[in-house]
Amino acid sequence: MNGSIGAASNYSPVHHHTGHSAHPPSGHWRLASRLELGPLPSAVPCARLHAKHIFREWGLAHIADDAELVISELMTNALNAAKLPQGRQPITLQLLVSREYLMIQVWDALTAAPAPRPHAIDSETGRGLEIVSLLSDRWGYYHPGDGGKVVWAVLAIGATSDVVQEASA
Repeated sequence: MNGSIGAASNYSPVHHHTGHSAHPPSGHWRLASRLELGPLPSAVPCARLHAKHIFREWGLAHIADDAELVISELMTNALNAAKLPQGRQPITLQLLVSREYLMIQVWDALTAAPAPRPHAIDSETGRGLEIVSLLSDRWGYYHPGDGGKVVWAVLAIGATSDVVQEASA
């Protein structure tokens, strides 16, 4: 994980990703899960619960809390994007795991780049990407060929679980 980044009002994502469209690291993903959800308020808790069960099944309980929080933040941003006038498009959560990393990807139909917002220290909103940056090893976004954008975050999984090792065989 990354260390602290100073006061929230001075937050800058350039220390944690390239600051522009960047593809996530490639690798041999041994397990995958994909969940498409409607742009409803229940999408975020549904995605979090889905991930919680997947992490237990994959033997990744040791990183589940951080990963679930990253998922909540990315899904909330995607849900807000899905509510914009361009239409009420579904949002998609994809989880991938290799021997070393958990990849979290969230797709939404909006092509605008994710942008951290300045916020007051006691503000209730505007912290999502700051939280993602603090909890993940790296994050970024890219525009897939079929439209929209994918915001991704990678978390190191440490000791490889038995389930991931079996999937590798």
